[in-house]
Amino acid sequence: MKTSLDLNWTGNMSFETEMNGHKVTLDADPSVGGDNKGVRPKPLMLLSLAGCTGMDVVSILKKMRVEVEDFNVTVEANMTEEHPKHYDKMHIIYSFKGKDLPKDKIEKAVNLSEEKYCGVSAVYKKAMEITTEIKIED
Repeated sequence: MKTSLDLNWTGNMSFETEMNGHKVTLDADPSVGGDNKGVRPKPLMLLSLAGCTGMDVVSILKKMRVEVEDFNVTVEANMTEEHPKHYDKMHIIYSFKGKDLPKDKIEKAVNLSEEKYCGVSAVYKKAMEITTEIKIED
């Protein structure tokens, strides 16, 4: 399956695209010549990972009939100091809240996402170290 994207320059350091019917604006920080009209490209990598694995986990837990009250995915990343600056490590923190949540099923859902379903983490694992942590709160 082939996918493509058109990114249009809108002046200065700003670009826009439409994805799934939603406008996305990218821009740089004013300290490097941007106007701060949109998100930065590299942090979108964290968002892609969090969204991909988060959606997997929610879907898997629903199939397991596990109901959580609250769920959050945090991605922490380490940026290299030298150019080309890039992430060399990411740490994913899965935080769950709910009554009597089954730890084994939550761990299974996270593992299935990370090992089988999340295409973003599959690619990222080839380029950097990815670690995970699961927090469960009653």
